[in-house]
Amino acid sequence: MAARLASAQEAPVTLRIATLAPRGSAWHRVFTAWGNTLRTQTNGRLTINVMPAGAGDELDLVRRMRAREIDGASFTAIGIGQIARPVLVLQAPGVFETYEHLDRARTRMDAELRGLFEQNGATLMGWSDYGQGRIFSTRPIRRPADFREARPWVLENDPVFPELLRVIGATGGVPLPIGQVMGALEQGRIDTVVASATAASALQWHTRLNHVMQQSNAVLLGATLFSKEKVESLPADLQTALRETGRQAHETLQRTVRRDDDRYYQTLSTRPGMTIVDASQYEAEWRQVAQQTRERLVGRVYTRELLDRAIAAAR
Repeated sequence: MAARLASAQEAPVTLRIATLAPRGSAWHRVFTAWGNTLRTQTNGRLTINVMPAGAGDELDLVRRMRAREIDGASFTAIGIGQIARPVLVLQAPGVFETYEHLDRARTRMDAELRGLFEQNGATLMGWSDYGQGRIFSTRPIRRPADFREARPWVLENDPVFPELLRVIGATGGVPLPIGQVMGALEQGRIDTVVASATAASALQWHTRLNHVMQQSNAVLLGATLFSKEKVESLPADLQTALRETGRQAHETLQRTVRRDDDRYYQTLSTRPGMTIVDASQYEAEWRQVAQQTRERLVGRVYTRELLDRAIAAAR
């Protein structure tokens, strides 16, 4: 590919990409390798500077990208919702409980989802999900009503989980940024966290929680987005190189994160003192809550038509 790229006299371009994931994480490793591949294939004309955790929280990253202080970032659902809120249809409760459901829907809706980002000034480089969401707690959470006695962490600016809690009638949710979760667990301000096994382990939350639900309730959405303006400012051959190497990098990232998340869950589930909670007998109750929640998000997060298309695409 390098031989096919036209030589040019323009100054080398370095794209600045941030991630909430720490140095040494799968995101940091894969994005660093992506930059190296891009540099090689473009004969040094284009590369990526990866900024791991420390570049700010999610809202900071959105603000900095809009202010052109960074060129892109790997976002969770919070950042995605700040940029293109309707894309959070992919977090509609009860629809995308497995990787297969999510992958199928994103493949079938690829052009539409990319268009939603483009309309809001962002270019999708790839999906960077964070693993399977599980309920970690200090007491068994088997059925929705158990949340009424819990103090769950609510991620700031998340429109989905707080609505689910309202459907349940649970009022103990505590909104916090990610960086304050461990302190809140230590202080007893929260006693329940919905997270991937990867996050619970990497951030040491599992040391303060001794129950984990066996069933996964969702795939935690992630996406790597670049400023559309920045991407379109690149010569056509560099845009092609960026997109192709980005596609390959995110395929690697997805495989790595999914494999690692399964391993982390197996490790945590066999950890001394950790109790596995089987909620299978209450599946109907969870599905009813999920259905009511996604209906209440219609018109506030996504349209009825978009939800219907997403549900059909996941099948």
